[in-house]
Amino acid sequence: MTASARPGPLLIITAVIFILLGLALLGGGAWLASLGGSWYYVVAGIGMLIAGTLVWKGRRSAQLFLALLLFATLIWSVIEVKFDWWQLLPRLDIWFAAAVWLLLPFVDRRLAPPLSAGAKPRDAGKSALAAAVVATAAVGVFSLFQDYHTLHGEVPAENMAAAPQGDIAPGVAPNDWAAYGRSGYGDRYAPAAQITPANAAQLKQAWVYHTGDFKGPNDPGEIANEVTPLKVNGMLYLCTPHNIVIALDTDTGKEIWRHDPKINRDASSYQHMICRGVAYWDVNAGRAKDDPAPEAAGMECPRRIFAPTMDATLIAVNADTGAACKSFGENGVIGLYHGMGMKKRGFLMPTSPPAVAQNVVVMAASVTDNFSTEEPSGVIRGYDPVTGKLMWNWDASNPDDTAPIAEGKTYTNNSPNSWGVSSVDEKLGMVYIPMGNETPDTWGGNRNPNGEKYNSAIVALDLVTGKVRWVYQTVHHDIWDMDIGGQPTLVDIDTPKGKVPSVVATTKRGDIYVIDRRDGSLVVPAPEKPVPTANAAPGDKLSPTQPFSALTFLPEKHISETDMWGTTPFDQLACRIIFRQHRYEGPFTPQTVAEGKIKGAIISPGPLGIFEWGGAAVDPVRQLLLVNPDYMGFLERLVPRAQANAPGGTGSEMGLQPQTGVPFAVEIKPFLSPLGFPCQAPPWGYIAAVDLRTMKKVWMHKNGTTRDSAPVPIALPLGVPSLGGMSTTGGGVAFLSSTLDYTIRGYDVRNGKTVWKARLPAGGQATPMSYISDKTGKQYVVVMAGGHGSLGTKMGDSLVAFALPDEVVEKKK
Repeated sequence: MTASARPGPLLIITAVIFILLGLALLGGGAWLASLGGSWYYVVAGIGMLIAGTLVWKGRRSAQLFLALLLFATLIWSVIEVKFDWWQLLPRLDIWFAAAVWLLLPFVDRRLAPPLSAGAKPRDAGKSALAAAVVATAAVGVFSLFQDYHTLHGEVPAENMAAAPQGDIAPGVAPNDWAAYGRSGYGDRYAPAAQITPANAAQLKQAWVYHTGDFKGPNDPGEIANEVTPLKVNGMLYLCTPHNIVIALDTDTGKEIWRHDPKINRDASSYQHMICRGVAYWDVNAGRAKDDPAPEAAGMECPRRIFAPTMDATLIAVNADTGAACKSFGENGVIGLYHGMGMKKRGFLMPTSPPAVAQNVVVMAASVTDNFSTEEPSGVIRGYDPVTGKLMWNWDASNPDDTAPIAEGKTYTNNSPNSWGVSSVDEKLGMVYIPMGNETPDTWGGNRNPNGEKYNSAIVALDLVTGKVRWVYQTVHHDIWDMDIGGQPTLVDIDTPKGKVPSVVATTKRGDIYVIDRRDGSLVVPAPEKPVPTANAAPGDKLSPTQPFSALTFLPEKHISETDMWGTTPFDQLACRIIFRQHRYEGPFTPQTVAEGKIKGAIISPGPLGIFEWGGAAVDPVRQLLLVNPDYMGFLERLVPRAQANAPGGTGSEMGLQPQTGVPFAVEIKPFLSPLGFPCQAPPWGYIAAVDLRTMKKVWMHKNGTTRDSAPVPIALPLGVPSLGGMSTTGGGVAFLSSTLDYTIRGYDVRNGKTVWKARLPAGGQATPMSYISDKTGKQYVVVMAGGHGSLGTKMGDSLVAFALPDEVVEKKK
């Protein structure tokens, strides 16, 4: 190119783009370096500026500079993340595309200077750039076949060949699913064996039922249809977000009856609008058909559905007809605000069904999170299932006084609550309560000292008296919202010393605690280990140690800057900057105020946890624990009271939460890039199995795609979060529907491979269940596809049932 020549439009546009990319990298890289982060982006920015300038001048040496940049980036990337394809992609995609662009003939020839007669072009830069492109492509292809995130394995043949021994689900007929977790044990195991890994691929939709219950104009953003139906008494029973109770035919999905308690929907303070399920009680449960209970004669509602409502009542409904059981409580209703010192509607929200034993209904409820220190009490209460009379009450902040509260007295405001589902062992006479926290979650300087020991704990209460039999705390002085949302699972575990009656508790922090349910002693060790305490918020004091279970899904290493992700180098750079702007010292990093360069803390695991309310599924026969861990961090910032202006606290647990009564409000938000993608690298969601005989992970696979959560509906197999639980069956197939893509999947429990999947009409943020029809002998898998408002999945009202075709069922018979 002669001195007087000017670059054509193509090179000008290319040069401008390169220079702009370089300026963005240089500016962002300098910012990151000033925070103590990687200097790569500064160097890369300078390299792009030089390359862009050379393109402007039409110099072939631009190709050489870009080749050096691509080679350097490739080496740096492999050093940071090895050959992890999804981690390499955002580090290399822009530079690879830029390099290919400069090699295209119609661009390349514009960079070549005019040649004198007989001269040969100097192609060193072009050759180097081509070599860099080939090397990058080769690394990319090689990386496609590397997998750092999967644990391949198979359940031992001995486990798979095991046969049922004894009563593995007390009080539940083999064909039924009689409680939220199928039985009081909460194992989510259906003995039905018609569906197997060999025929699961033939599952088809059998029927769909529409509840007709949708989000209303006054409902909170966090409305969700998380119900797991029951199958008992020859019917299916479910509830809707507005607490309508419905009975269906098990083979057709046809509605048999509907009971609408007509809850108050006008309370603007509802933080949630959720119903996870209902409970069933039969006066003759456990008795021979020819030996009915004496009180059954002439009893109103000998079979009952107990259902919580969002406006804080417990209702009893005739399981046969749907009519209110008027002899229970007051015309079939118990008001849960009775005995509360704080009675504001919408602040006491029973989102989960009660635990039901033959002689007691154990009722708990959530309270509004992070709103104030004057919330309703988290008291746990035991009611007579026939009359609704209060038998006992256990207030964690007044734990020794369990006699029914006297008229005119009140429970302790804001005492620790339980919002999940409890489990029951009637033989041992205990109910196992998964405890939440005394709100607010993020500062605990003035918590009730009596209740503090019960925060984030498994508490075993006596079914008759409500007295504490034992307690095991999984997080001391929890300020991270690591409460226990999942139902504890009861299982008799095979050990060298024989079967040990155990309770298995999944937790948000990723540790799984295995406890002897008779006395609270540990089956799996959980030694106390030191954790950070130096940066506690003013007025608070942290525990110097925490219990770390030997059975855990907590990542082996803390997240670091190299774990930051994005779709391009630019949003990855933004995530690196955000990471460096926040304090992070591991899973027990205390929240902090914004000060200087520090804008808050990274809380990982975050409030959604590694394990949430979905809990675990347990195959008690094969001695398998099945879970779906998630990995998503959050950003939290304490806001001094003088600066807090938070009218919120309703409709969502995200954003600025007021926390009145303590020195700080708190801002909570997902750890996302400016483009809305997670800053932490995928996978974000898995399925996994643990052999309970050895307490070792057998297999672990990333699970789910980005089809319904990315801006472009491309099903990238990254592994996405799931909010809901797994269920498993005697046929060796487990089911999960709660991933962010609207899909239910079946897995071979032997190795975790997906053997079936089907699209759902909306988000399936619920736990599937399975049963055998009493009329046809057909096995069904049923799931609610109702969506989840706060997750942003599509809302719906569809209960969907799947079954094998008749010819397959007949052949199996």
